[in-house]
Amino acid sequence: MYKILYLDDEEVNLRLFKNIFRRDFEIFLANSAKEGLDFLENNNVDVVITDQMMPNMTGVELLEKINERFESIPPNRLILSGYSSNEDIEKAYKHYRLFRFISKPWNYEELKELIFKAIQQRYER
Repeated sequence: MYKILYLDDEEVNLRLFKNIFRRDFEIFLANSAKEGLDFLENNNVDVVITDQMMPNMTGVELLEKINERFESIPPNRLILSGYSSNEDIEKAYKHYRLFRFISKPWNYEELKELIFKAIQQRYER
């Protein structure tokens, strides 16, 4: 089963995501960028999905840290957010291997399909 790390500072979003996708993927949760980076120190995942607007570090800044610290993390990175500046997202695509930006609210089938496409792209490289 493919492994996903999902980061969001809102507990309700974390629980919702895990409940909806638990049959499709092995889901790991982090409620801060620091917790997510700590998790990645000792664990491999197939996809990283992060919220953009979090305290202490944005999702784009998190992707930058992942690029710096974890070269083995595949370029299967999604930002799932209700807000982001175009400049930040363009920077994430260009420099931090963002696969897709998904606006909230998201649709289960569409997001599931995007996650599988991100994973498939990894294995086509």
